[in-house]
Amino acid sequence: MKVIEILKLGREILKTLQESCIKVEDYKYIELYEQYLDIVRSGGKSSYAVAVLAERYGISERKVYYIVKKFSTDCTIGAVG
Repeated sequence: MKVIEILKLGREILKTLQESCIKVEDYKYIELYEQYLDIVRSGGKSSYAVAVLAERYGISERKVYYIVKKFSTDCTIGAVG
């Protein structure tokens, strides 16, 4: 399959992602965000969840906070962010 064929298949979703200021690479952090929610829902403190996930995923705590904030934000087409 050629690149153009894949782009044509996902054209509408890619357009929506771009208009919503969502980066395609963000898919990598879906599990991290879900794990963050699980820890917090089970009574863990936010700072604890961030520290655990930063260690688990090999990224900085600042990056985890950024991901949590971004994924918690309401999505609006054409939003700046």
